[in-house]
Amino acid sequence: MRLPSGRRIRGRGLALPLPAGPRPAFALHLLDHEPQAVPWASRWVRWEDFGLPEDDAVTLDRLREALERSGAQRVELACLGGRGRTGTALACLVALDGVPARDAVAYVREKYSPLAVETTEQEEYVRRFAG
Repeated sequence: MRLPSGRRIRGRGLALPLPAGPRPAFALHLLDHEPQAVPWASRWVRWEDFGLPEDDAVTLDRLREALERSGAQRVELACLGGRGRTGTALACLVALDGVPARDAVAYVREKYSPLAVETTEQEEYVRRFAG
């Protein structure tokens, strides 16, 4: 997905095969359990399926790192299905990249997936997001 600044971030579901093409240099995994090791740099945010991240400060730190790395590296955000947690995190990145938080979910649904951000709680998290 292209961010407003032109940077690109790939969202994906870890339950799906790795997409064709270049591999990421950095991944941010959004899971309720520690992810499997990958052959590229990665970080983990503990995040329950259909819920919110366990620690807002850690989440903000990891999202800022992903945004910074996306200026020079291939970056991906991934949860199990690639929609709820990934869409929520992408919307938070969009807000960090300059879109008002109230508009970030609509941006991600248009540019990434209409199924992104699965719960009202996740939508509210993005609207309250302050990077």
